[in-house]
Amino acid sequence: MQAFNIVEIGKGLESWRQVELPDPTPGPGQVLIRVKAVSLNPRDLMVVSGHFPIPPKEKAIPVSDGAGEIIAVGPGVTRWKVGDRVFGSYYQQWHNGQFPADAELYALGGPLDGMLAQLVTLPQSGIIRIPDHLSYEEGSTLPVTAVTAWNAVMESVPRMNPGATVLTLGTGSVSLFAIQFALACGFRVIATTSSQGKAERLQSMGVSYVINYKENANWQEEVLRLTNGLGVDQVIEVGGTGTLPKSLESVRSGGLVTLIGLLTGFADPINTSPILFKKIRLQGAGVGSIEMADVMAHTITALKLKPVIAEVFKFEEAKDAFAKLQDDQHFGKIVVRID
Repeated sequence: MQAFNIVEIGKGLESWRQVELPDPTPGPGQVLIRVKAVSLNPRDLMVVSGHFPIPPKEKAIPVSDGAGEIIAVGPGVTRWKVGDRVFGSYYQQWHNGQFPADAELYALGGPLDGMLAQLVTLPQSGIIRIPDHLSYEEGSTLPVTAVTAWNAVMESVPRMNPGATVLTLGTGSVSLFAIQFALACGFRVIATTSSQGKAERLQSMGVSYVINYKENANWQEEVLRLTNGLGVDQVIEVGGTGTLPKSLESVRSGGLVTLIGLLTGFADPINTSPILFKKIRLQGAGVGSIEMADVMAHTITALKLKPVIAEVFKFEEAKDAFAKLQDDQHFGKIVVRID
């Protein structure tokens, strides 16, 4: 089979090399999946740049997100059959409940082999059925960004009531999925973005107010104005230390800031006084369990939600797709069609 390997950590785009590998066969409790599409995440950049805390194994297959068709099942498989359309859970050993201490050791795309290959084997417990109304390309967008957004918006405790206000930052895939889930719950959404074109697309999705953070550097002040000085109920914080101080200003007293990304950095000092004096709840949310992914998929089916895809590349164009991810100008997911 054809696949991509990570040949040298720290080389970024040059780390990916297309290779010929033996076809895998499913072992006990495993299924063999013909991968139809994968989608890319900032995490994939972190892995090959050497910035992810746990490095992949030598010559690992990259990319966490992927979807395909089961073409064979190993001994003891009872939950799936040939022909089922599935996507792989990012965390292969986090089934439900609290986040396990060793969950990151069993994550697709590093340390475990990922999905950028024509064929992969996965445990029958580590896959989820693709909603019937979604294509393989759309299904491939679900494992990381959609589950992360679901965890942030839908699994927060206590649950917010319809009419609550959520602030999303930028137009990355997690933010776009968070917008869809929030709107489905009857929440009002305020979003930030960098251009008029993206603002118009956000408004077409149902976002109530869009703030251009390039034109309005102190966007937190505009958030407070739009909420009559109270602040939002929740911030979906994807930026890290570069945006977190403004997110803490934007949230109401007793509100929730869910940290799910570090796009602007993670080492800068943070003034913690707003957390204390406003009684803000600050929590991290990284992807989610297999159970969360399954419930999310059923909800997407019921609501007929459709992921936002920016562009689809061919398998042999995977490096071009990677470069597109790096330029950070897209709106929606970057997908690679494999078969």
